[in-house]
Amino acid sequence: MSGGRDGTAVTEKGGAAVWLLAVGQTLIYAGCYYSFPALLPDLEAATGWSKGELALGPTLAFLVMAALTPFTGKLVDRGLGGEMLTWLPAVIALGVAGLGLVGSLAGWLALWALIGVAQAGSLYETCFAFLTRRLGDGARAAITQVTLVAGFAGTLAFPLGHWLGAAFGGQGALLVFAGLVLLAAPLNAVAARQLRRRERAGQVIPPTPPGVLQAALRRPAFWAIALGFLAVYLNHGILITYALVLFADRGAEPGMAALAAACIGPAQVAGRLLLLAAGARVTTAQATMASLGGAVLAGVLLWLAGVAPWLIFGFALAQGAGIGLTSILRPVLIAETLGRQGFGAISGAAAVAPILASAAAPSVGAALLAFGGTGLVYAVCLGLAVTGLALMAMLLLRRDQFSG
Repeated sequence: MSGGRDGTAVTEKGGAAVWLLAVGQTLIYAGCYYSFPALLPDLEAATGWSKGELALGPTLAFLVMAALTPFTGKLVDRGLGGEMLTWLPAVIALGVAGLGLVGSLAGWLALWALIGVAQAGSLYETCFAFLTRRLGDGARAAITQVTLVAGFAGTLAFPLGHWLGAAFGGQGALLVFAGLVLLAAPLNAVAARQLRRRERAGQVIPPTPPGVLQAALRRPAFWAIALGFLAVYLNHGILITYALVLFADRGAEPGMAALAAACIGPAQVAGRLLLLAAGARVTTAQATMASLGGAVLAGVLLWLAGVAPWLIFGFALAQGAGIGLTSILRPVLIAETLGRQGFGAISGAAAVAPILASAAAPSVGAALLAFGGTGLVYAVCLGLAVTGLALMAMLLLRRDQFSG
């Protein structure tokens, strides 16, 4: 393996380095991914642009990210994961700060495109591939650690956005969120350096043989995973982007809506803790069905909240717990079904579909609201959750046929 410094893997836990990466991911997601939905009403008031126009920015960022993620996955395989995790959060921070100052829609879109480039090499996909490469069989525990902490990103962002938006306006608040993202860069740098110091001689990962990714693309299991999580991530992206709008439609006051949205993060953590506590007693298949079943239940509860607004808290718990498990289960499913060789490239390719879903979610949600109102949003999101559950059920019940 040439061209990088990540040529070995260690089997022991990553220790403090993993916790530093976890905090770094929390700050990036809170300051970039969740800041937009947390500030959406304030941004609409501050800029005068419509929800659809504002949503074009995150959509463009995720489209750019989807295009580049297979490439950044290959860079991780070549040993450059630590460098991306160190430098690209600073680029995201620069972009988010720019969003707080820009005065034109064209500038808004250009800055989101820059953010998309940096997201491709600094979010979960790169972090998890880096940990898989560095920690070998110990990566699953490390990934769980990261997701346990990063699950609080929404919990941090929504109340902070509620307060900062009222105090500084939507764009002024983005300058503060940019500072959060910037803090991730030194944390990731220290973590990468500590993990590299744990190298052990004789544990060099063999070079990825040619054609591994192409072979994975020919297997039905790859497409079942990609399309199943596309449906789930489109569901979640729409719901999280317009959570405050939908909760208000269900009859919730602004403070109650912000509190319910903030509960999604702890629910993600709770779901992950339950999976961690269950250990080997719960198989990957069982956990996957429970996860996607939670998304279906959440859709039903959100619909019923029209007659009982307090059910938005039930939605937040079910949606959070369900989606919280997917971030762990997706890389595990890929490793178990498609193998660990060339994991960075395969995982990056499989991530394109859910990233595209996240890209489309703000604009799709805006279109659904404009065309059919909130009722259409509830129906489509429930249908997406059911679709994801059905695809995963087919994969897991007929794994031998899908893996062939």
